[in-house]
Amino acid sequence: MKGRTGKPQTTKAPAVSEVNPPPSLARLLDEFRPCFSAWTFPVFCALACGLVAQVGKRTVCGMLIGARLSQTWTHHRAHRFFSHARWSPQAVSETLARLVVRLVCSTDEAITVAVDDSLFARRGKKVHAAGWFHDGSAVGDKKIGYGNNWVVAAIVVRLALVHRPVALPVGFALIHKGSEDSSRLEAARRLVCALSDALPGRRIDVVADSAYAGKALRGLPEQVTWTTRLRSNAALYQLPPERTGRRGRPRTKGDRLDPLAALAQKASFIEATVHRYGKEANVRIATVSCLWYRVFGTQPVTVVFVRDKHSTGYDVALVTTDISATPTTIIERYAARWSIEVAIEDAKGTIGVGQARNRTPLAVERAVPFGFVVGTIAVVWYVTAGHHPDDVQQVRERSPWYHDKVQPSVLDMFAKLRRVIIAAQYPRTQPTAVTSAEITLLRLAWEDVAA
Repeated sequence: MKGRTGKPQTTKAPAVSEVNPPPSLARLLDEFRPCFSAWTFPVFCALACGLVAQVGKRTVCGMLIGARLSQTWTHHRAHRFFSHARWSPQAVSETLARLVVRLVCSTDEAITVAVDDSLFARRGKKVHAAGWFHDGSAVGDKKIGYGNNWVVAAIVVRLALVHRPVALPVGFALIHKGSEDSSRLEAARRLVCALSDALPGRRIDVVADSAYAGKALRGLPEQVTWTTRLRSNAALYQLPPERTGRRGRPRTKGDRLDPLAALAQKASFIEATVHRYGKEANVRIATVSCLWYRVFGTQPVTVVFVRDKHSTGYDVALVTTDISATPTTIIERYAARWSIEVAIEDAKGTIGVGQARNRTPLAVERAVPFGFVVGTIAVVWYVTAGHHPDDVQQVRERSPWYHDKVQPSVLDMFAKLRRVIIAAQYPRTQPTAVTSAEITLLRLAWEDVAA
């Protein structure tokens, strides 16, 4: 390649030393080195550190400023990382999933995966894949909004330092209206199958709300189970009868069962205690083994009726392909689905996912997954290297109004990693004096968690 002078021009890959991530974080980031080239990996590290260290808007230029490289690198280098560089979000997601399972999950337990979708608001007709979608957080009666709709798959983990389940996003799919990628259910299936391929030999228990049920769930991998909320108008059938020995095709389903309300009225309920949403609850449960033929075809399922507030009928009906699990396990598993709602809210509000203003296809398809990946890495970093028993007490001293705080939040984890990154950006051997802008940055980094 020749420059304007006619002389050969070479592109020098940025050195990792320019980024200077703290060693505890660098060990995690180094897991992703095979996903990038020699040029893009240092940019990945820089923007990851910049996203965490930035106390303002987490745009692409904001990440560059957070990494303290805005005076050293041109902003085109950061933008081209998303819009032109050769790297695959799918490869990064698979690496992240293996990292989470290896460092956070138990080796002998099934992996719980929660699936949900969320709208990231955007403006402009030229934004790739933007459109009008359902938005449960929208103000007003019409719960719709304009932007990019993402399906997210998260591994739900139990951490010793947090009492509630924590969802760590690892898989992402962008919905394109009017194309083959317009179905959220099919996108969720692709994400789950990709996780199954990335984690061979591990059982995966998927949990999702009632929107994620349809014919696309037929023929799932053998090690994958699916649990969701049963629709009130679901048509259930008895299991197919045994073959009669007569000629002809055997029956694939039995007689149709009564509607759910009538079925629950006839069911025999028993009392049980379940742990959900951070506390013990006494409920009454009943189960029915049947077929949900329209969704799962000939695969047997178990329907779990839950009576919580009412003395008749049912409050919630769950359906699962995990026919060997106990009813209490299914109820607790579905309750853990709420953790992905919290994870998406933390990603938007705490981490700043979706604040990058990208328009071109590659940039749009990479910026949101990148933010989710960095958020998951931050939690893994805190669990494996950043946690200290005095962290909660220090937060309570800085914010005395949190007198009931007994466990760290994602904001606390993110804030501590930010301080570690900023401390690594200011080595003691630095000869230049600290500017007032840098002092302001440090002050904001320490006070942001108390806001």
